[in-house]
Amino acid sequence: MFVLALASLFAGFVDSIVGGGGLILVPALFSVLPGVAPATLLGTNKSASVWGTAAATVQFHRRVGLQWSTLLPAAALAFTGSLAGAWAVTVIPGEFLRKLLPVVLLALLVYTLARKDMGRHHAPRFSGRAELAATASIGFALGIYDGFFGPGTGSFFVFLFVRWLGYDFLNAAASAKLLNTMTNLGALVLFGLKGHVIWQLGLVMAVANVAGSLVGARVAIKHGAGFVRKVFIGVVGALIVKTAYDAFLR
Repeated sequence: MFVLALASLFAGFVDSIVGGGGLILVPALFSVLPGVAPATLLGTNKSASVWGTAAATVQFHRRVGLQWSTLLPAAALAFTGSLAGAWAVTVIPGEFLRKLLPVVLLALLVYTLARKDMGRHHAPRFSGRAELAATASIGFALGIYDGFFGPGTGSFFVFLFVRWLGYDFLNAAASAKLLNTMTNLGALVLFGLKGHVIWQLGLVMAVANVAGSLVGARVAIKHGAGFVRKVFIGVVGALIVKTAYDAFLR
């Protein structure tokens, strides 16, 4: 439990900045509890991460501010999409995504590195209904992805808010936290209803995850968009290595 709490603390720290906490916590769960069903480990991971992303959302809102009028409908669609994706994975094989994901992440990383000014300045491209439609589309699409497959969801949220909506990395991270909270919640509801959550362990990990998320959010806010961009590049790079290994070498 100590090892998992420590992993959850670090995962919350990383996840609160740009996502990718699952890179740390999910392998830790599989390593410490090798005899437990994978679905139960994934559900237990969600039971911790949902609280961390929620805590980070509150922190970002207090310091950065969130566009609630556009984000709340998008959050509702992210929750709905996550439920739909979690249901879809029970009837549609997801192996094709396992091999496609590292390629998509590599393209995303190369694009971010090539556009050195991307995400450094906050200049939203849309307003009113156009911003609502774009944000809702992101929420629903990535909600389905998170429920169906999952790895890199937080990083995809950040990238789309930066590239499509014109946010800087800090504001993108803040907005991504709310939507990622709802995708985590949608998946957790499904796992919970099917009995795939170790609630006692999840509670301990949730406390640690929240602590890490609060620290991570404060660090991101203090150091700004440039720092978040660097962490984003690092996390995406790690995701490429991990997903490529799982897809082609395992």
